[in-house]
Amino acid sequence: MELGILVIAAFVLVVILAITSVRIVPQGFNFIVERLGRYQETLHPGFNVIFPIISSVRAKVDMRETVVDVPSQSVITKDNAAVTADGVLYFQVMDPMKSTYEVNDLQRATQTLAMTTIRTVMGSMDLDELLSQREAINASLLRAVDEATASWGVRVTRIELRDITPPEDIVQAMGRQLKAERLRRAQILEADAEKESQIRIAQGKLEAAKLEAEARERLAEAEAKATRLVSEAVAQGSNQTLGYFLGQKYMEALKAFAASPNQKTMILPVELAGVAGALAGLGDLVRDATPPRPPSSPSPAPRNPWSVPPTTTASDGE
Repeated sequence: MELGILVIAAFVLVVILAITSVRIVPQGFNFIVERLGRYQETLHPGFNVIFPIISSVRAKVDMRETVVDVPSQSVITKDNAAVTADGVLYFQVMDPMKSTYEVNDLQRATQTLAMTTIRTVMGSMDLDELLSQREAINASLLRAVDEATASWGVRVTRIELRDITPPEDIVQAMGRQLKAERLRRAQILEADAEKESQIRIAQGKLEAAKLEAEARERLAEAEAKATRLVSEAVAQGSNQTLGYFLGQKYMEALKAFAASPNQKTMILPVELAGVAGALAGLGDLVRDATPPRPPSSPSPAPRNPWSVPPTTTASDGE
């Protein structure tokens, strides 16, 4: 009877030892095992067996990326402006043994380190830099916090500032400054547009003046050439050319006088004979310049088909 009880007790003890020696580690975790209070090994995800009684699981380390909120805090900038800032931090355990034995309360330590680093980095910058260089601030925070947590077996993957809130009076002053800056830019753009318009108008007037001067120059050259040709013709004894030239100028003057908007009554000069002579000179010049046409033979008279041809009669002498 006593032997049976001992066998049953031994069996129960073996079952208990077997159960306590088996450890099932879930995915995403590592277990730290100690033997007699000293680090023994790290259990990875899956089925694991440890020595019962003298070995135990010291910590269950989460190997996944962890998010830590950085609480809002007041920061004094380099130019003595008080701002309020908060953020968020992401880290991941790379060495479970160091994260267990090198630091106490890893999450709280990481959070406190992020807060102090934010005060240090933001306190060394001006307010304008804080509001305009957030990416640079995030990069500086990430570098500083990651270097500090490397000895804990932790890698900080990302740190972001969620909100930077300056005092209300500074916000209003910045709004007025922004409005004044935008007004100044608008005035500059308007002045540049007006300047460009004036330059284009001046260039157009200059181009028109150049074209007009060129046209006058060509007209003067043409008149000079015509005058030279008339002078040469007169020198050669051709008075008709001079008459043509004077008559043309006379007719142009009469035409301009008649087309004047202020002209009510036009009185022709008494020397109408001179005008007639000039016109006659133009006609003579045209006749002289036009080659004579050959005389045309008279066309035969049309024959009447109903007329009777004349009959020839013999003379009496025949």
